[in-house]
Amino acid sequence: MFDLDILHEMIKDTVKLPLKDHYGKYQIELTEPQRPSSSVTIYGLPDATIAIRVDAFQSPKTVFRNTRGECKRADFVVFANTSRKRVILYIEMKATKGSEEEIKQQLKGAQCFMAYCREIGRVFWGKRDFLDDYVERFISIGHTSIAKKPTRMPPITGVHDRPDRMMKISSRIICTSISLQHETERR
Repeated sequence: MFDLDILHEMIKDTVKLPLKDHYGKYQIELTEPQRPSSSVTIYGLPDATIAIRVDAFQSPKTVFRNTRGECKRADFVVFANTSRKRVILYIEMKATKGSEEEIKQQLKGAQCFMAYCREIGRVFWGKRDFLDDYVERFISIGHTSIAKKPTRMPPITGVHDRPDRMMKISSRIICTSISLQHETERR
């Protein structure tokens, strides 16, 4: 069984975002439930993509004290398989700028959620290498309540493989394959 098949079976449909066909590629619209005017569309995704609303996962405040932000989670996690790369994108959206420290905590919380999912796949599905060959990328998108207008992404520099090195997008734009395209070009 493939990793995305296991994820489809493991994760409820109510927290998955629908992929929409867009001229032979796919797109997803990320919208914050508490602010419906705050949304971003990501274009150019492969058909092997799953987007999950991670903040729908109940906060573990009944167990943890939350003294270091361990109960926070980012808004979305997107899994995408291209012919060359398997990527997990952790995405936090803010209608305004938001505190960088809080955004890091939210991205780390989503990473912990994924570590939990990895263990579920390994233990309950018996797939010892579940999600092992995926690279992780962290993205913060701020000012999403500004009027939508398409723009081109500036060239991406650096590797955004940790919450403290997240890619920062500071205006509401129409994203083009946020990190998949650039990751495959580097190889």
